[in-house]
Amino acid sequence: MASGTKPVVSFLGPVASYSHQAVRQAFSEDEWELRPVVTIDDVFDTVQDQEVKAGLVPFENSTNGSVVFTLDDLADRDGRYKDITVDGEVYVDVHHCLLGHKDTSSTTEDGADGSGTCTPTATDPSPSRPRTKPLSSLAHIKRLYSHPQAFGQCNAFISAYLKGVEVFEVSSTSKAAEIVSKDETGTYAAISSSLAAQIYGLDMLGRSIEDRSDNTTRFLIIGRNPTPPADWEIVKTPTTTTTTRPGSKSMVSFTVPHDSPGALAEVLSCFQAFNLNLTSINSRPSLVKPFQYIFFVEFEGHRHDDPEGRVRGALDKISRVAGSWRWLGSWERQR
Repeated sequence: MASGTKPVVSFLGPVASYSHQAVRQAFSEDEWELRPVVTIDDVFDTVQDQEVKAGLVPFENSTNGSVVFTLDDLADRDGRYKDITVDGEVYVDVHHCLLGHKDTSSTTEDGADGSGTCTPTATDPSPSRPRTKPLSSLAHIKRLYSHPQAFGQCNAFISAYLKGVEVFEVSSTSKAAEIVSKDETGTYAAISSSLAAQIYGLDMLGRSIEDRSDNTTRFLIIGRNPTPPADWEIVKTPTTTTTTRPGSKSMVSFTVPHDSPGALAEVLSCFQAFNLNLTSINSRPSLVKPFQYIFFVEFEGHRHDDPEGRVRGALDKISRVAGSWRWLGSWERQR
């Protein structure tokens, strides 16, 4: 599992990614070895194959929604991750920066190029203006690199100040910064973190360019733990954007008969019957039949700390009414 004496936790790298920030927030480097990997699949693979003791993956963003790569791995359509459990969560306040190389030949001051007005679309005919302006001219930028989630969180800034720039999706925001650091033309930029600017020696072209000031990403901690891992000693550091809430959460996935009217409502009623509050619902195509879905439900309550038997009762009922189902984990909630 590890070459040294410390247990290992894998995360979506390279270093300076928001996943790196999240894993440092939750796992003490005095107790754990933090290992970056290339993709979310790699995090799941290293945990399933017991190369590491734990993994950390992005799950959802408050601005741009769910991370489908993580949902697809949790769906486990091919049976690759049959032993994976969700054992914790971490919230990170995400403030994106535009990184690159300043155009020293430009005479434009304080980022005045660009109208500051977003391009209207059919779905958003009156888009909001970006929250911040560029710190210097962006007229020389021809390519923009980042993770798809980051692009979705910075729509207003991109539409206002980077019209016509070619967009390239890469595996992480820190990978984007790494690519831009090797650019010899000086015309590439990345949406990444301030830490990435320091590590890769890039200029800060824009700061806090996300659409919303409360932009937050939730990460899941995964393992192979049929019972709670009491020895992990995860650091609990709630952020300041919401009020911390005590208690615990659980997650299940399930399918319903595609041709049965009210099948989904019947499964969801299992939680109501046992007074369990739902905190999120997601879905992904099952790939068994067109327009048939795997549903993911998170709810308040813990399978292994259930003195009133409410979680057990709901799961027993789900097993009778769902087409198929899988318990994915229980953990102490962070907010």
